[in-house]
Amino acid sequence: MRLGEIPGRLYRGEISVNIVSRQKMWYLISGCIVLVSIAAVLLRGLNFTVEFKGGNVFEFPATNASSNSIATVVSNAGGGSSTAQFVGGSVHQWHVTTGILASSTRDHVLTALQNAFHVASSSMNVESIGPSWGSSITSKAIEAMIIFMIVVVIYLSVAFEWKMAVGAFVALLHDILITIGVYALIGFQVSPTSVIGLVTILGYSLYDTVVVFDKVRENTAGLVTSERSTYTDAANLALNQTLVRSINTSLTALIPVACILFIGLALLGTGTTLNDLSLVLFVGMMSGTYSSLCIATPVLADLKEREPAMRKLKERVERRQAGGRAAVRRAAEAGTKATGAKGATAKAGPDQGGTVAASTVAASADPVDEGIDDRDSLDSATTDDEDEFTVTSPASASSPGQPAAARTTIRQQQARRPSGGSANRKKRR
Repeated sequence: MRLGEIPGRLYRGEISVNIVSRQKMWYLISGCIVLVSIAAVLLRGLNFTVEFKGGNVFEFPATNASSNSIATVVSNAGGGSSTAQFVGGSVHQWHVTTGILASSTRDHVLTALQNAFHVASSSMNVESIGPSWGSSITSKAIEAMIIFMIVVVIYLSVAFEWKMAVGAFVALLHDILITIGVYALIGFQVSPTSVIGLVTILGYSLYDTVVVFDKVRENTAGLVTSERSTYTDAANLALNQTLVRSINTSLTALIPVACILFIGLALLGTGTTLNDLSLVLFVGMMSGTYSSLCIATPVLADLKEREPAMRKLKERVERRQAGGRAAVRRAAEAGTKATGAKGATAKAGPDQGGTVAASTVAASADPVDEGIDDRDSLDSATTDDEDEFTVTSPASASSPGQPAAARTTIRQQQARRPSGGSANRKKRR
């Protein structure tokens, strides 16, 4: 199978990747990642920028500076703990943030940085952000996330159904927790640009999920009456039909974002708005692609399979599939017996006078009718307690002095009858 044939065969259902039926594996993987993310947030915390928590920002060019030396100068000047980031550029720009400082302390830190790294007053840029501004930014970001989630749930409930809205909501929470966990685990700074990027990747993940759900709705229309497959099977088929599209869309979006992120880090350094945006987009897009395929649709299938109609449909489909498997098994067993019977007949050969084993005759399609026309004078009879045909021996029938002839079954008579003789009509009693 060539690579170019895979999308078409996935769409037609000729090949399939079993994703929905393996939901326990995906839940386990996602659960472990989410637990690690929550632990990272609780233990390490998030590194918020000064826009969220307030403080002072010192920006200046310095070729002979380092992060440790800047932190030492700020601490000795009474500025407390600080964070120094190399922004990059041709002038080696540095971005130093501290906590909220009094005016006199801020002036001492400014003078210490100018003297230590020989920075001119005109090249030094100082900015103070109060705590009220930082708390306002934080509350606005949280409100934006909550409003976004509510609008998503309402839209999916109206356009599709509430079970699909639940599946999409779980996938979005999954993406938020993983993205925040990566920021906490690696120590990336969370800026207002990061929040904008997070809302953007949630919209991207929602778009991919809606595409899959629309195909699921198309495949499951009239599913209960047709009894073609279970809801899980139909959802998995829809997922396979959109799988190549989702992968191609994600790769097309990730390649330019990755270029911006890694090339931007090399050329511009950290702390720029472009890097903040590309970082959250890169992490969120990968998580969103995974969640739309392996979380949203399996959650939807689990919710739908709990419905009484879907449970009855699953039972009927399983009974039909079990009957088909039993028929195939019986046909295989019959074929095996027929093959063994032919082998036994061939082994007997003409040297044994045409004697056929009883098991060989019993395996034939109609053991009663075979060999009747060339049989010598046979009178058949049935007993009250037996359902098989019986015949009397010709010798005993012609001897009046003998008692009632011993009855033998047709299989036994066939096994020992002579090869020649006149063909008489069989009588049944």
